[in-house]
Amino acid sequence: MTAEEKATPKNFIRQIIDQDQLSGKFGKKVHTRFPPEPNGYLHIGHAKSICLNFGIARDYGGLCNLRFDDTNPHKENVEFVEAIKDDVKWLGFDWGGRLFYASDYFEQLYAFAIELIKKNKAYVCDLSAEETRKYRGTLTEAGTESPWRNRSVEENLSLLAAMKAGEFEDGSRVLRAKIDMASPNMNMRDPTLYRIRHGVIHHQTGEEWCIYPMYDYTHPISDALEGVTHSLCTLEFEDHRPLYDWVLDNISVDCHPQQIEFSRLNLQYTVVSKRKLTLLVEQGVVDGWDDPRMPTIAGLRRRGYTPSSIREFSERIGITKSENSIEMGVLESCIREDLEQSAPRRLAVLNPLKVIIENYPEGKSEQLEAANHPKDDSMGSRRIPFSREIFIDQADFRESANKKYKRLVSGGEVRLRNAYVIKCESVIKNDKGEIIELRCSYDADTLGSNPVGRKVRGVIHWVSADHAVNAEVRLYDRLFSHPSPDTSKEEDFLDYINPDSLYIVADAMVEPSLLEASQTERFQFEREGYFSVERPASKNGDLVFNRIVTLRDSWAKIEKQS
Repeated sequence: MTAEEKATPKNFIRQIIDQDQLSGKFGKKVHTRFPPEPNGYLHIGHAKSICLNFGIARDYGGLCNLRFDDTNPHKENVEFVEAIKDDVKWLGFDWGGRLFYASDYFEQLYAFAIELIKKNKAYVCDLSAEETRKYRGTLTEAGTESPWRNRSVEENLSLLAAMKAGEFEDGSRVLRAKIDMASPNMNMRDPTLYRIRHGVIHHQTGEEWCIYPMYDYTHPISDALEGVTHSLCTLEFEDHRPLYDWVLDNISVDCHPQQIEFSRLNLQYTVVSKRKLTLLVEQGVVDGWDDPRMPTIAGLRRRGYTPSSIREFSERIGITKSENSIEMGVLESCIREDLEQSAPRRLAVLNPLKVIIENYPEGKSEQLEAANHPKDDSMGSRRIPFSREIFIDQADFRESANKKYKRLVSGGEVRLRNAYVIKCESVIKNDKGEIIELRCSYDADTLGSNPVGRKVRGVIHWVSADHAVNAEVRLYDRLFSHPSPDTSKEEDFLDYINPDSLYIVADAMVEPSLLEASQTERFQFEREGYFSVERPASKNGDLVFNRIVTLRDSWAKIEKQS
């Protein structure tokens, strides 16, 4: 670890690992894993877990596996597997050849099931799913033992073999652990270990299996077989830890990892339930899993977020056992801070208003010098064309305004960024009274500085009308208008969809240097925000930008007022 890392207060998980290192537990080894189910794309909550598991392995000189929990083939596919691998790599982590699937262990899991039956620790149950729920009892009442709980070892072995051979229909039988139907922990009331699933093709094993192990059975065994030392899970698995330990205590396996739980990420103005994210995709509320409004890593990546900003966010919110709600502004602040340092500046006018500089020679143009970053000379500069006709933003002009308005007014002066001071001489309107053009003059002696005593209202951005490039600009905002849309009912959250989460500007004008921009490159459009290239320019001229984030947190004021 670096000196800075050592000086940083450690979260409770690192404190536990430090104690394990001192005591010699696990032979002072640290081995973690990130075990996603490939039934959807990863979201920002998974990013927190990725950074935690891979970060701990890195900092303690240990290992971290990537393992797919692929025990439910009805919802899993190769697309999700590949997307997950891409996301982990993009975030900057490497599993170093330790890529595993739970399905790699199907034979061993089945063998351990036989071992449990032989130890009279598991049995085949014929109760239906509804009957099983009734027999399980309630939080205040003990459950009732299944009438099939005391089958002989021989009968259970025979029935399990028949289940594996495909002789029974889906839902007709399951394999259950024999633990304690009176346990105060519902997870210990003879949980299901295997269920029957016909008619599915597993993305790794094809049609080889028609019985599939449950997560609570598969997960601890997979951890143990891989030599994991610290199994880091979110808090919803805290009540499952006794079952995790029971499984490992009752099979012949040498390694017994320690499960440690931490709070999941609850991010305001979004949802991170895979069921709800899937619903957004399936109902066409968003344009796929990588829609830039989605909280998926793919969506954030397409929008223009950087890996370093997401890693910084994960570090900033910390690891605790307390449930909390993180403000969206924290995530947005991380990307702003990153891009403030790294994003080159460019000129773009989203709502163009034509300006004719009447005393500038017709047919003349010149190339003006503009810094790529006002605070970083190492980023160099570029040339921007200037001509008699330019575009400014409609919001940067008012016919009259008080002194607080720092832009162009009729009869007033303003500086053009990296160019001259101009003065509005007259306003041209159409038949409807709408302003369609400004007539201005410029002062040729004001390039780069103001004459002594000269005061102008402010600085505005612009582009040369003769050289500007048309672009589509997509202004993304928060997908939900409510800070806590993740309500108890499955579909209520759709009531909070923000109707203004996407606004498309079809006729923006940008400086010509952006014709050279490559896909995913990021820029600050001066006074507009940070943007990434969705599609670079082509012969069809389809230059498209996504707004990553505004320059300031405009939601902070809204949230204070609400």
